[in-house]
Amino acid sequence: MAASCRFQGKKEIFFKDIEEKMKKKDLILKEELKILLHLCETQDDLELIRNAIYRYHSENRNVSFGEFKFGPLFIRLCYELDLEQSAVELIKDQHLRGFFSDCTSFNILMNMLFIKGNYKGALEVLLEMKKQEVKFNKDTYILAFAICYKLNSANSFSTCMTLLDEALIKEVVLTRRAYGFAIALALKQNQVAKARSIYSHIMNPDSKACSNLNILIHAHSDMLEGVLQILEASTEKAYSSFVKKQEFSEEVLTTVKKKLDGQPALQARFKEIWDKLQLSGQVIPQPVDTILCVIPQSKKPHILSFNKRKISRRTLQPLNSSLIAE
Repeated sequence: MAASCRFQGKKEIFFKDIEEKMKKKDLILKEELKILLHLCETQDDLELIRNAIYRYHSENRNVSFGEFKFGPLFIRLCYELDLEQSAVELIKDQHLRGFFSDCTSFNILMNMLFIKGNYKGALEVLLEMKKQEVKFNKDTYILAFAICYKLNSANSFSTCMTLLDEALIKEVVLTRRAYGFAIALALKQNQVAKARSIYSHIMNPDSKACSNLNILIHAHSDMLEGVLQILEASTEKAYSSFVKKQEFSEEVLTTVKKKLDGQPALQARFKEIWDKLQLSGQVIPQPVDTILCVIPQSKKPHILSFNKRKISRRTLQPLNSSLIAE
């Protein structure tokens, strides 16, 4: 916004100046490239920026540690302009090796491809990230395991397990969400023992996804008595208004029901438990896939919440309506 205000009505002039510098093979300065990225609004603008990035990187390959990272800024720009293919091309380009040296650039691109359902493309970006030896962070592992889970193939399972083993060897602290995708993928690939092993690494399994995955692990391990005990315990808990009730997916409960075929005593017991869970509102229609892929709500207050303030903090008087309008 600051760049837009500063160059209001002068954007075309600035872009022409940069084009002239490119023709004369003059140096592209860091601040100039920043402004270019901030002023970019169209696909045509992006073409000039691509050329400027190549020029800038060729002149600044050996920048010192701690320099401004242009990678995330460019990938976010591609995100806003819906140009993920351009981002994929540049992030893979050998001539730009080192320009996207941060995990944030790769994470944003994988997230964009994941949202669009291009899981193969997202996996390619993940493998490119590993090839370029860019260090993973906790969000990278969540995205990596989610991509492998969505692909649900022998190869994606192998990739997921390799990354998981590497993380455990390096003593990386993984989130419950990351473990959840790995467990769900193992179950889809009929690797129940592996799913059980991964679940044992979760330090605090007190979440909706973990509760449902735990039921599935027990069901697929034919530990049906254990399943019923867990569900019974959930119905017998005295929940207060401050403690959220455990919720179980109808899909998960249906899986348990199928596993109980041919066992009348357990079936009758399970029906009674299911009825209790429904009465208490603990049966939900969302499948496991939806529970895993839910976007977590931020606990931070909205950045524009101060606009709702009606009383001045300084004078304790009502704020002037014209000032609010401004």
